[in-house]
Amino acid sequence: MEATIKNIDTKLKTPAQSRADFPILQEVIYKNKSLVYLDNAATSQKPQVVIDSIKNYYEHYNANIHRGVHYLSQRASAAYDAVRGKVATFINAASEKEIVFVRGTTEAINLVASTWGRKNILPGDEIIISTMEHHSNIVPWQMLCEEKNAVLKIIPMNDAGELLMDEYEKLLSPKTKLVSVVHTSNSLGTINPVEKIIALAHKCGAVVMIDGAQAIVHDVIDVQKMDCDFFAFSAHKMCGPTGVGMLYGKQNILEQMPPYQGGGDMIKSVSFAKTTYNDIPFRFEAGTQNIADVIALGVAVDYYNSLDRTQCLAHEIALMEYTMQQLKQIEKVKLIGTATNKASVVSFVIDGVNAMDAGMYLDTMGIAVRTGQHCTQPVMDQLCIAGTVRASYMFYNTMEEVDKLVEGVKKVVSAF
Repeated sequence: MEATIKNIDTKLKTPAQSRADFPILQEVIYKNKSLVYLDNAATSQKPQVVIDSIKNYYEHYNANIHRGVHYLSQRASAAYDAVRGKVATFINAASEKEIVFVRGTTEAINLVASTWGRKNILPGDEIIISTMEHHSNIVPWQMLCEEKNAVLKIIPMNDAGELLMDEYEKLLSPKTKLVSVVHTSNSLGTINPVEKIIALAHKCGAVVMIDGAQAIVHDVIDVQKMDCDFFAFSAHKMCGPTGVGMLYGKQNILEQMPPYQGGGDMIKSVSFAKTTYNDIPFRFEAGTQNIADVIALGVAVDYYNSLDRTQCLAHEIALMEYTMQQLKQIEKVKLIGTATNKASVVSFVIDGVNAMDAGMYLDTMGIAVRTGQHCTQPVMDQLCIAGTVRASYMFYNTMEEVDKLVEGVKKVVSAF
């Protein structure tokens, strides 16, 4: 199949072995500075096999899917359709019917708000989100609440970046119809107790949406064990291409939801008198899909399955802990997001230095970090800061890169 890595070693790869698979990590920038890429929470880099899969599609079997009887269309359709099963297995969905291809996590959340939300949310109903949500898990629910005259409630967090679970329980009531929370914070690294959040919500009869954009990278996801009703992620966070992602929804819930968009492939029949909608998941996939990138998502899943995930996740945590330990020792540096249960994200501020200025200074040393609010303005508002410098790690990063970051931060402190 096109959506499969060929000639891959059956022995699982270690973090050190994986690094050579990513061509961009060999880049030299700015006066012979080796690239130190620490902006993985924004987007991950891509292994050569993922890059090759996109080129291979356009060179050898570019065609529209599910419409043609000719060879290219059949070949493209088979490669595309195989990915749905791969993704279902990767997150342990009960059926590939529960996998809907979308542009990314943002579209997945908007799809749920626009379909399930518009059908089920009534005036006076309550939706719960948390203080640490990405804007894409805030704005769609605000829009829905405004449209439906519903109430949006917020789970508070402490200054370490941990949700106050006692307060969450107080927010739950018979009026709670949906809870939508981030599994792993992109700006703080906090890993939330999602199984407990879901179980408590279900006791009230509420449906639960989980933003898994960061979690899909830094955890092994089992949606059946988690028991979430919806789960979303983006391919580009997990070594896949931009512009494609996935919405998981429990089959019985998806079957009750109206279509998201109208067009081709989401219908069984069309007449001017009546249109009959297609079965799930095709009902939610109107028009020509992002075929090449869905196929590349399948290759990214294959690539993840070729890794020793246990070693990779342990390596990422070690990078995070080492970074925090080293940065704590630098005068004027303050860590932001110190939850007990954290993924490999390190945010910090430097006293007297604007985060963007710090990021630009680090960039001259070849060090790529993220600066600003990270699409989590309410987090920054609570902590009374304008933004942070964020270093975020993947399994292909190294301790030597952490050392370069730490030395770079020391230079920023001295320069300002």
